[in-house]
Amino acid sequence: MEWRIHPALAGKLHPSHPDDIQVIIHDGGRRMTSAHPELAWVSITGVAGDIFSGRAIIAPTQLETVRINQSIRFIATGTGHPVMVSEKYLKERGSWLIHGCSKCGFAELFDAPSDLIKVIFPALPADAALETFTSFCPLCDGVQAIASRNAPPPDSERPWWKLWG
Repeated sequence: MEWRIHPALAGKLHPSHPDDIQVIIHDGGRRMTSAHPELAWVSITGVAGDIFSGRAIIAPTQLETVRINQSIRFIATGTGHPVMVSEKYLKERGSWLIHGCSKCGFAELFDAPSDLIKVIFPALPADAALETFTSFCPLCDGVQAIASRNAPPPDSERPWWKLWG
């Protein structure tokens, strides 16, 4: 079981059940749902690089999209507990640079960037391409900047949240 020695999970596995870990599970970020994320025990079933697979072993209390015994995928974030991710998010993640939250430093999203763009900018033409946008952090409501990896870098060396102030 290679995840037992994976550096991203060091110190996070249950001491008596080394295949079990607490993962933040969710129905999406605050722009997509009113359900709050939950911390749930997940039994790890596999790993491919830094993407882990597992099975939820505790029933969520108020989520609609996650059930007990459901298979999920998750990533270790470096800022606390690992976070559940969708296939769509994993497909889009490499095309975007997600800057750490201005409050907590979290540098992932609960939703695919394309889904966030549709909600944040509903009037944006379908053929438009955003270089950068901001969204609320799904963990603490701070602000995250999300930049296309194809966009030119900003001219300033200031932190992203000070570029417009």
